Amino acid sequence: MSDKKIPVSTGIHEFKMPKLGESITEAAIITWFKNVGDTIEQDEMLLEVATDKVDSEVPSTVTGVVEEIRYKANEVIKIGETIAIIKTNGKVSASKKKETPSKVEDKSQKKQVEKKKRHVTSSAVEMSHSNAHSFTVSNEDRFFSPLVISIAKQHHISFEELARIQATGKEGRLRKSDVFNYIEDGRPYQFAQPIVQDPTAYRIPQLRFDKGKGKIVEMDRMRQMIADHMVYSKHTSPHVTAYVEADLTNMVNWRNKHKNAFQEKYGERLTFTPLFVEAVAKAIKDFPNINASVDGKNIIVKDDINIGMATALPSGNLIVPVVRNADSKNLQELATNVNDLAEKARDNNLKADDIQGSTFTISNVGTFGSVMGTPIINQPEVAILALGIIKKRPEVIETEKGDEIAIRSMMYLSLSFDHRVVDGFLGGSFVRRVADYFEQFDVDREI
Repeated sequence: MSDKKIPVSTGIHEFKMPKLGESITEAAIITWFKNVGDTIEQDEMLLEVATDKVDSEVPSTVTGVVEEIRYKANEVIKIGETIAIIKTNGKVSASKKKETPSKVEDKSQKKQVEKKKRHVTSSAVEMSHSNAHSFTVSNEDRFFSPLVISIAKQHHISFEELARIQATGKEGRLRKSDVFNYIEDGRPYQFAQPIVQDPTAYRIPQLRFDKGKGKIVEMDRMRQMIADHMVYSKHTSPHVTAYVEADLTNMVNWRNKHKNAFQEKYGERLTFTPLFVEAVAKAIKDFPNINASVDGKNIIVKDDINIGMATALPSGNLIVPVVRNADSKNLQELATNVNDLAEKARDNNLKADDIQGSTFTISNVGTFGSVMGTPIINQPEVAILALGIIKKRPEVIETEKGDEIAIRSMMYLSLSFDHRVVDGFLGGSFVRRVADYFEQFDVDREI
């Protein structure tokens, strides 16, 4: 079918890939719920798509019959691109009905040409700054998705080099995890040459590990994406972790005293999370450069303070819903926001907008009983804060009578930061300031 838009009066509706959230430019089709020839009602689910972390079911905006499905499962489509044609109750235009075989053949040829543009050939366009152009491609008809091509451009990997990476996807397709694993391995084919190398020259060893025997559990799509993100983050950011210890006795006592009254007054549970988010937002205002991302040689210091909360899903996977503009919300608003996001995560009802736009992330590893953690930065942020378990233990404190031993509620805080742009002074000062806000909690605070 031609890409030319068909007038609405003909009863033909071009169904486009909808907008799925801020900054999302493309999505992958997971599955179609309807086939060509099936009837579909308005608001009935037509297909399921996936972005970086969220799977979303997409409903039809019209009632009619599915006349054409332009893309298959696992293809990556740009937002706004027509993905299906639905015939509504209107009349089809004569030109549509009277298409000649030659026109259909021309359109088929056009599709083949477009498909060829996305395949690697021996004369593929060279990527800028690539220095691996002197060897030929071993597979002259290998498909690369737009997402893989985008990653390759970011890392200056040529098409020829891509063609040499071992693919693990369906039908031999190269997945982005394959590319990141290849980068993590040091890009062994970056300078590959077709000529025989000096046998005495150093070669990267092809190690074979004994992976053992046992039950094989295939990663689900979200686990694969988490793995990709974690490897990418460690490869991109030189991680440094700073630790401090905080006395949360005042905060713990205040919450225990007021949590019931808080729920009666506002109808919201008062957990520690909104208290933590509040203190972190204050510290970010004191040290705004921690609230940033890296764009090449530029540092983007964010205007908004959007705190991501690393949250475990029922499946065991991890997701990061976002408390937006945390610095402008009072405790009641933060509690409402946090509880709402946590409930959505438990019920698998988080939308794309709920997990987009974080500028700084906290991970409460104490929820699982961990004393402390060394978190991996949530790209493209430059720091992430892990909060350990709150544990009572004897501590030496200063009183008017001198040093005394008392039972205190203590916590370890660990901040992982990107040493490209965050130095030890900034990282250490920031995590210490968060601890200070914890320790200086006002016990006389009104709810």
